[in-house]
Amino acid sequence: MRFVTFREEGKFRPALHIGALGIGQLLDFERGFAAAGLGSAPPDVLSVVAHSARWLPLLRKLQEANPAAALVDETKVVLESPIPRPPSMRDGYAFRQHVEAARKNRGVPMLPEFDSFPIFYYTNHLTVKGSGKLAVQKLALDKLDFELEAAVVIGKPGRNIPASRGDEHIFGYLIMNDWSARALQMEEMKLNLGPAKGKDFATSLGPYLVTRDELASAAIPGPQGERHNLRMRCWVNGKPVSDGNMKDISWTFAQIVERVSYGVDLHPGEVIGSGTVGTGCFLELNGSKITDNQWLKPGDEVVLEIDQLGRLVNQIVEAPETAS
Repeated sequence: MRFVTFREEGKFRPALHIGALGIGQLLDFERGFAAAGLGSAPPDVLSVVAHSARWLPLLRKLQEANPAAALVDETKVVLESPIPRPPSMRDGYAFRQHVEAARKNRGVPMLPEFDSFPIFYYTNHLTVKGSGKLAVQKLALDKLDFELEAAVVIGKPGRNIPASRGDEHIFGYLIMNDWSARALQMEEMKLNLGPAKGKDFATSLGPYLVTRDELASAAIPGPQGERHNLRMRCWVNGKPVSDGNMKDISWTFAQIVERVSYGVDLHPGEVIGSGTVGTGCFLELNGSKITDNQWLKPGDEVVLEIDQLGRLVNQIVEAPETAS
């Protein structure tokens, strides 16, 4: 199943996505449950994730009924993040190609610790965006960058979860754009603390939250968790700039779940990003001479695409420097 959240008249509305990716229809929960006589609908996608045993059977019935009165044309609305306010959001550093290239471009050797354990940091779960316009203030526009990533949403709670069972705790997958203000980031990281203002202004997630079972045909099983043969690409203003694959991840999501859950309870709805795929940002591309000192600016359109997960599209606009 594919879940979305769209905005209609200022209100977030959860829905099922049906049909072809990018040109399908949205089956609105509230209208659909009323039309199909299924009782009260789940209030949001997070509730479905947290109580999937209750809601998924009813949502399958709704999908089968497919009431016309509950259908919304996907192209007529803006898709928000499927989970607009996740309870937490971590981001990993799991693609060796990206790490090696970024370090080589800075003239420093590869870190041997990369192979010891999967690293992650917390990012701001209260500045999550979906598709559409991305308003960015002046300081963050200095060397503004995209980062092409996948992410998972935790569906089953747990603690000290071994990697061999890590995939069982994943509800689904979605695209993540870990926006990065490189000028801010590079200055503040000299102080040996993880990304702060260089990252926390925005992260885009979406457009769909795709349940793990939907990706079974692309899954590559392994004793330390699944990888997925899914192509990952980015275009900026229609020009292709990035091309990678989720199967090239060096640390599986199951291994990241194991690390994250050590001594810590994981909760449904928490989001964990993969880190940037190889070629998946201008910081890497510029240093590798693939692009020439290119950064994002107001007016640019960034399209991230992952096979079976859809296309996440954002337009950069400059935000006013006003207090509120």
